Amino acid sequence: MSIAPFLRRIRELVGHELLVLPGVAVLPRDPSGRILLVRIIDTGQWAIIGGVIEPDESPQTAAVRETEEEAGVRIALGSLLGVFGGPEFRITYPNGDQTSYVSTVFDATVIGGTPTPDGDETSEVRWWAPEQLPHEQMGAFTLALLHALGFAVPFADG
Repeated sequence: MSIAPFLRRIRELVGHELLVLPGVAVLPRDPSGRILLVRIIDTGQWAIIGGVIEPDESPQTAAVRETEEEAGVRIALGSLLGVFGGPEFRITYPNGDQTSYVSTVFDATVIGGTPTPDGDETSEVRWWAPEQLPHEQMGAFTLALLHALGFAVPFADG
């Protein structure tokens, strides 16, 4: 699991205790409406591109950075799709770290690069039509974000 240096320092102090963190999520879409998703190495699950906002970083800058890091593409940000938080946006990572994210979600368009996993955090990058999203291969957090954004998704029970 890739972890930002500032967050590593916090974790050294608090261990696996629940942290509330600002995050971003990005929905790059192509002209046909397909969504670019990444497969996370630690869990094997498909996910929306995103991550934690680092100190002194704007949500917009974090969104662009996370997309380039995780999917290997440059984006133009579109509209703000929403800001979401609450119990359904908690994650317990494989190492036991607990995080509750308040995520700022952006629409985006790919303007450069070829979708490529980073090999550290992501193992695959793929375009998905909304009606073909791999719900059964997504975690509760991604399903909650998609539901909050108005996509038809099965109920996430975890």
